[in-house]
Amino acid sequence: MQTIPAKTIVTRTRSRWWFGTDYNMNLYKGCCHGCIYCDSRSDCYGMDHEFEDIAVKGNAIELLEDALRRKRKPCMIGTGSMCDPYMHCEEKLELTRRALEVIDKYNCGVTVITKSDRILRDIDLYEQINRHSKAVIQMTLTTADENLCRIIEPNVCTTHRRYEVLKEFPKREIPTVVWLCPILPYINDTEENLNKILDYCFDAGAKGIINFDFGVTLRAGNREYFYRKLDEHFPGMKERYIRRFGESYECASENSAVLWKVFTDRCRKAGVMTSPDEIFAYLREYPVKNEQLSLFD
Repeated sequence: MQTIPAKTIVTRTRSRWWFGTDYNMNLYKGCCHGCIYCDSRSDCYGMDHEFEDIAVKGNAIELLEDALRRKRKPCMIGTGSMCDPYMHCEEKLELTRRALEVIDKYNCGVTVITKSDRILRDIDLYEQINRHSKAVIQMTLTTADENLCRIIEPNVCTTHRRYEVLKEFPKREIPTVVWLCPILPYINDTEENLNKILDYCFDAGAKGIINFDFGVTLRAGNREYFYRKLDEHFPGMKERYIRRFGESYECASENSAVLWKVFTDRCRKAGVMTSPDEIFAYLREYPVKNEQLSLFD
Protein backbone atom coordinates (compact mmCIF):
# COMPACT_ATOMS: atom_id res chain seq x y z
CA MET A 1 0.00 0.00 0.00
CA GLN A 2 1.20 3.50 -0.81
CA THR A 3 0.03 7.06 -0.19
CA ILE A 4 -0.26 9.49 -3.09
CA PRO A 5 -1.39 13.12 -3.38
CA ALA A 6 -4.51 13.87 -5.42
CA LYS A 7 -5.17 17.06 -7.38
CA THR A 8 -8.94 16.75 -7.12
CA ILE A 9 -11.28 14.30 -5.43
CA VAL A 10 -14.76 15.20 -6.72
CA THR A 11 -15.02 15.29 -10.50
CA ARG A 12 -17.89 15.83 -12.90
CA THR A 13 -18.50 12.61 -14.78
CA ARG A 14 -17.91 12.43 -18.52
CA SER A 15 -21.32 10.96 -19.21
CA ARG A 16 -24.54 10.38 -17.33
CA TRP A 17 -24.03 6.72 -18.20
CA TRP A 18 -20.97 6.76 -15.91
CA PHE A 19 -22.57 4.86 -13.03
CA GLY A 20 -25.53 7.21 -12.94
CA THR A 21 -24.01 10.16 -11.10
CA ASP A 22 -22.99 13.66 -12.14
CA TYR A 23 -20.17 13.80 -9.59
CA ASN A 24 -17.76 11.00 -8.83
CA MET A 25 -15.27 10.36 -6.03
CA ASN A 26 -12.63 7.63 -5.72
CA LEU A 27 -10.64 7.65 -2.49
CA TYR A 28 -8.33 4.80 -3.46
CA LYS A 29 -6.62 3.56 -6.64
CA GLY A 30 -6.53 -0.16 -7.26
CA CYS A 31 -8.45 -2.91 -5.51
CA CYS A 32 -7.68 -6.07 -3.57
CA HIS A 33 -10.96 -7.97 -4.04
CA GLY A 34 -9.42 -9.94 -6.89
CA CYS A 35 -12.53 -10.13 -9.11
CA ILE A 36 -11.33 -11.94 -12.21
CA TYR A 37 -13.37 -9.82 -14.64
CA CYS A 38 -12.67 -6.33 -13.27
CA ASP A 39 -12.72 -3.64 -15.98
CA SER A 40 -10.71 -1.27 -13.78
CA ARG A 41 -7.61 -3.29 -14.70
CA SER A 42 -7.92 -2.05 -18.29
CA ASP A 43 -4.92 -0.21 -19.75
CA CYS A 44 -7.06 2.77 -20.76
CA TYR A 45 -7.27 3.92 -17.14
CA GLY A 46 -3.52 4.49 -16.96
CA MET A 47 -2.83 2.69 -13.69
CA ASP A 48 0.84 3.37 -12.95
CA HIS A 49 1.28 0.70 -10.26
CA GLU A 50 0.23 -2.88 -9.60
CA PHE A 51 -3.55 -3.05 -9.35
CA GLU A 52 -3.46 -4.87 -5.99
CA ASP A 53 -0.94 -2.35 -4.56
CA ILE A 54 -3.56 0.04 -3.21
CA ALA A 55 -2.79 3.74 -3.53
CA VAL A 56 -4.41 5.85 -0.82
CA LYS A 57 -5.22 9.44 -1.73
CA GLY A 58 -3.77 10.94 1.41
CA ASN A 59 -5.24 14.43 0.99
CA ALA A 60 -8.67 13.23 -0.12
CA ILE A 61 -10.61 14.47 2.91
CA GLU A 62 -9.05 17.94 2.77
CA LEU A 63 -9.85 18.19 -0.95
CA LEU A 64 -13.41 17.02 -0.37
CA GLU A 65 -13.93 19.52 2.44
CA ASP A 66 -12.62 22.35 0.26
CA ALA A 67 -14.80 21.35 -2.70
CA LEU A 68 -17.99 21.10 -0.69
CA ARG A 69 -17.28 24.29 1.24
CA ARG A 70 -17.35 26.17 -2.07
CA LYS A 71 -20.62 24.63 -3.17
CA ARG A 72 -23.55 26.68 -4.37
CA LYS A 73 -26.06 23.90 -3.79
CA PRO A 74 -25.81 20.23 -2.79
CA CYS A 75 -25.97 17.26 -5.15
CA MET A 76 -25.52 13.50 -5.28
CA ILE A 77 -21.94 12.21 -5.11
CA GLY A 78 -21.10 8.68 -6.26
CA THR A 79 -18.21 6.50 -5.15
CA GLY A 80 -17.07 2.97 -5.92
CA SER A 81 -16.96 3.15 -9.72
CA MET A 82 -13.24 2.34 -10.07
CA CYS A 83 -12.44 0.68 -6.76
CA ASP A 84 -14.44 -0.64 -3.85
CA PRO A 85 -14.51 1.92 -1.02
CA TYR A 86 -14.80 -0.89 1.54
CA MET A 87 -11.61 -2.84 0.92
CA HIS A 88 -9.66 -4.39 3.81
CA CYS A 89 -7.56 -1.25 4.31
CA GLU A 90 -10.70 0.80 5.00
CA GLU A 91 -11.07 -0.96 8.35
CA LYS A 92 -7.97 0.85 9.61
CA LEU A 93 -7.90 4.01 7.50
CA GLU A 94 -11.62 4.89 7.67
CA LEU A 95 -11.21 7.14 4.64
CA THR A 96 -14.69 6.33 3.36
CA ARG A 97 -16.26 6.99 6.74
CA ARG A 98 -14.50 10.36 7.04
CA ALA A 99 -15.66 11.27 3.54
CA LEU A 100 -19.24 10.40 4.49
CA GLU A 101 -18.94 12.66 7.52
CA VAL A 102 -17.94 15.56 5.24
CA ILE A 103 -20.76 14.78 2.79
CA ASP A 104 -23.19 14.74 5.71
CA LYS A 105 -21.80 18.02 7.05
CA TYR A 106 -22.53 19.82 3.77
CA ASN A 107 -25.97 18.25 3.24
CA CYS A 108 -25.04 16.39 0.07
CA GLY A 109 -26.38 13.00 -0.94
CA VAL A 110 -24.34 9.90 -1.68
CA THR A 111 -24.53 6.65 -3.57
CA VAL A 112 -21.92 3.94 -3.14
CA ILE A 113 -21.12 0.77 -5.10
CA THR A 114 -19.60 -2.09 -3.12
CA LYS A 115 -19.39 -5.85 -2.70
CA SER A 116 -18.33 -5.69 0.94
CA ASP A 117 -20.22 -6.22 4.17
CA ARG A 118 -17.90 -3.64 5.76
CA ILE A 119 -20.43 -1.06 4.60
CA LEU A 120 -22.56 -1.98 7.61
CA ARG A 121 -20.05 -0.19 9.83
CA ASP A 122 -21.27 3.11 8.36
CA ILE A 123 -25.00 2.40 8.26
CA ASP A 124 -25.55 5.13 10.86
CA LEU A 125 -24.05 7.74 8.54
CA TYR A 126 -26.04 6.54 5.53
CA GLU A 127 -29.19 6.76 7.61
CA GLN A 128 -28.30 10.28 8.71
CA ILE A 129 -27.51 11.44 5.16
CA ASN A 130 -30.73 9.88 3.90
CA ARG A 131 -32.73 11.97 6.35
CA HIS A 132 -31.63 15.31 4.90
CA SER A 133 -30.70 14.30 1.32
CA LYS A 134 -30.53 10.81 -0.14
CA ALA A 135 -28.31 7.77 0.33
CA VAL A 136 -28.51 4.86 -2.10
CA ILE A 137 -26.58 1.64 -1.55
CA GLN A 138 -25.56 -0.23 -4.69
CA MET A 139 -24.28 -3.79 -4.42
CA THR A 140 -22.99 -6.20 -7.06
CA LEU A 141 -24.43 -9.73 -7.26
CA THR A 142 -23.19 -11.97 -10.06
CA THR A 143 -23.62 -15.58 -8.98
CA ALA A 144 -25.79 -17.41 -6.46
CA ASP A 145 -23.29 -20.28 -6.41
CA GLU A 146 -21.17 -19.65 -3.31
CA ASN A 147 -18.28 -21.81 -4.50
CA LEU A 148 -18.20 -20.07 -7.87
CA CYS A 149 -18.35 -16.71 -6.10
CA ARG A 150 -15.21 -17.59 -4.13
CA ILE A 151 -13.43 -18.22 -7.45
CA ILE A 152 -14.51 -15.19 -9.46
CA GLU A 153 -14.65 -12.72 -6.52
CA PRO A 154 -12.16 -14.34 -4.12
CA ASN A 155 -11.27 -11.65 -1.59
CA VAL A 156 -14.64 -10.27 -0.57
CA CYS A 157 -17.75 -11.66 1.12
CA THR A 158 -19.89 -14.02 -0.94
CA THR A 159 -23.23 -13.35 -2.56
CA HIS A 160 -25.37 -14.74 0.26
CA ARG A 161 -23.66 -12.44 2.75
CA ARG A 162 -24.23 -9.47 0.41
CA TYR A 163 -27.90 -10.43 0.25
CA GLU A 164 -28.00 -10.35 4.06
CA VAL A 165 -26.35 -6.93 4.02
CA LEU A 166 -28.81 -5.60 1.45
CA LYS A 167 -31.72 -6.52 3.69
CA GLU A 168 -30.47 -4.23 6.46
CA PHE A 169 -30.81 -0.94 4.57
CA PRO A 170 -34.54 -0.90 3.77
CA LYS A 171 -35.14 -1.47 7.48
CA ARG A 172 -33.80 2.08 7.87
CA GLU A 173 -35.60 3.35 4.78
CA ILE A 174 -32.35 3.51 2.79
CA PRO A 175 -32.95 2.46 -0.84
CA THR A 176 -30.80 -0.12 -2.61
CA VAL A 177 -29.89 -0.94 -6.21
CA VAL A 178 -28.27 -4.18 -7.42
CA TRP A 179 -25.74 -4.50 -10.24
CA LEU A 180 -26.49 -7.91 -11.75
CA CYS A 181 -23.36 -7.89 -13.85
CA PRO A 182 -21.13 -8.99 -15.30
CA ILE A 183 -22.58 -12.28 -16.40
CA LEU A 184 -19.79 -14.52 -17.68
CA PRO A 185 -20.70 -16.55 -20.78
CA TYR A 186 -20.56 -20.31 -20.20
CA ILE A 187 -19.91 -19.77 -16.47
CA ASN A 188 -22.86 -18.09 -14.71
CA ASP A 189 -25.20 -17.32 -17.63
CA THR A 190 -27.99 -19.71 -16.65
CA GLU A 191 -31.67 -19.20 -15.87
CA GLU A 192 -31.15 -20.98 -12.56
CA ASN A 193 -28.50 -18.48 -11.49
CA LEU A 194 -30.55 -15.51 -12.68
CA ASN A 195 -33.68 -16.64 -10.85
CA LYS A 196 -31.83 -17.21 -7.59
CA ILE A 197 -30.26 -13.74 -7.74
CA LEU A 198 -33.62 -12.18 -8.54
CA ASP A 199 -35.09 -13.99 -5.53
CA TYR A 200 -32.39 -12.38 -3.38
CA CYS A 201 -33.05 -8.94 -4.88
CA PHE A 202 -36.80 -9.06 -4.43
CA ASP A 203 -36.61 -10.42 -0.89
CA ALA A 204 -34.07 -7.73 0.04
CA GLY A 205 -36.35 -4.99 -1.32
CA ALA A 206 -34.08 -3.67 -4.08
CA LYS A 207 -35.51 -0.61 -5.81
CA GLY A 208 -33.74 -1.31 -9.11
CA ILE A 209 -31.55 -3.92 -10.80
CA ILE A 210 -29.00 -3.00 -13.47
CA ASN A 211 -27.84 -5.32 -16.22
CA PHE A 212 -26.25 -4.68 -19.62
CA ASP A 213 -26.98 -7.41 -22.18
CA PHE A 214 -26.00 -10.33 -19.92
CA GLY A 215 -22.33 -10.43 -20.73
CA VAL A 216 -18.90 -9.14 -19.80
CA THR A 217 -16.62 -6.49 -21.31
CA LEU A 218 -13.00 -7.31 -22.13
CA ARG A 219 -10.22 -5.09 -23.41
CA ALA A 220 -6.45 -4.66 -23.15
CA GLY A 221 -5.40 -5.06 -19.56
CA ASN A 222 -8.38 -6.82 -18.05
CA ARG A 223 -8.67 -9.39 -20.86
CA GLU A 224 -5.20 -10.80 -20.17
CA TYR A 225 -5.85 -11.11 -16.44
CA PHE A 226 -9.26 -12.67 -17.04
CA TYR A 227 -7.81 -15.23 -19.42
CA ARG A 228 -5.08 -16.18 -16.93
CA LYS A 229 -7.77 -16.84 -14.33
CA LEU A 230 -9.81 -18.86 -16.83
CA ASP A 231 -6.76 -21.05 -17.44
CA GLU A 232 -6.31 -21.42 -13.68
CA HIS A 233 -9.89 -22.27 -12.76
CA PHE A 234 -11.73 -23.24 -15.96
CA PRO A 235 -9.38 -25.23 -18.25
CA GLY A 236 -10.29 -24.85 -21.92
CA MET A 237 -12.59 -21.88 -21.30
CA LYS A 238 -10.12 -19.28 -22.59
CA GLU A 239 -9.99 -21.00 -25.97
CA ARG A 240 -13.78 -21.04 -26.05
CA TYR A 241 -13.88 -17.29 -25.43
CA ILE A 242 -11.27 -16.64 -28.12
CA ARG A 243 -13.22 -18.68 -30.68
CA ARG A 244 -16.50 -17.02 -29.80
CA PHE A 245 -15.49 -13.41 -29.13
CA GLY A 246 -12.02 -12.81 -30.60
CA GLU A 247 -10.96 -9.28 -29.62
CA SER A 248 -14.52 -8.02 -29.06
CA TYR A 249 -15.10 -5.56 -26.24
CA GLU A 250 -18.66 -6.69 -25.56
CA CYS A 251 -18.96 -10.42 -24.95
CA ALA A 252 -22.65 -11.26 -24.59
CA SER A 253 -24.00 -14.60 -23.49
CA GLU A 254 -25.57 -16.82 -26.14
CA ASN A 255 -28.47 -17.04 -23.68
CA SER A 256 -28.89 -13.28 -23.40
CA ALA A 257 -32.29 -13.09 -25.14
CA VAL A 258 -33.80 -15.77 -22.88
CA LEU A 259 -32.20 -14.29 -19.77
CA TRP A 260 -33.39 -10.79 -20.67
CA LYS A 261 -37.00 -11.96 -20.99
CA VAL A 262 -36.89 -13.73 -17.63
CA PHE A 263 -35.25 -10.68 -16.07
CA THR A 264 -37.66 -8.08 -17.41
CA ASP A 265 -40.79 -10.20 -16.89
CA ARG A 266 -40.00 -10.98 -13.26
CA CYS A 267 -38.90 -7.42 -12.43
CA ARG A 268 -41.99 -5.93 -14.05
CA LYS A 269 -44.23 -8.18 -11.94
CA ALA A 270 -42.25 -7.26 -8.82
CA GLY A 271 -42.36 -3.52 -9.58
CA VAL A 272 -38.56 -3.24 -9.70
CA MET A 273 -36.83 -0.82 -12.08
CA THR A 274 -34.63 -2.34 -14.81
CA SER A 275 -34.04 0.52 -17.25
CA PRO A 276 -30.52 1.93 -16.74
CA ASP A 277 -31.80 5.36 -17.84
CA GLU A 278 -34.53 5.28 -15.20
CA ILE A 279 -32.22 3.99 -12.47
CA PHE A 280 -29.45 6.46 -13.28
CA ALA A 281 -31.94 9.33 -13.31
CA TYR A 282 -33.06 8.22 -9.86
CA LEU A 283 -29.46 8.07 -8.62
CA ARG A 284 -28.71 11.58 -9.93
CA GLU A 285 -31.83 13.14 -8.48
CA TYR A 286 -31.17 15.27 -5.42
CA PRO A 287 -34.39 15.47 -3.40
CA VAL A 288 -35.62 18.85 -2.23
CA LYS A 289 -35.60 18.27 1.52
CA ASN A 290 -34.17 21.64 2.43
CA GLU A 291 -33.74 25.05 0.85
CA GLN A 292 -29.97 25.07 0.47
CA LEU A 293 -28.52 25.73 -2.90
CA SER A 294 -26.21 23.22 -5.39
CA LEU A 295 -22.72 22.13 -5.78
CA PHE A 296 -20.25 23.21 -8.46
CA ASP A 297 -22.92 24.91 -10.67
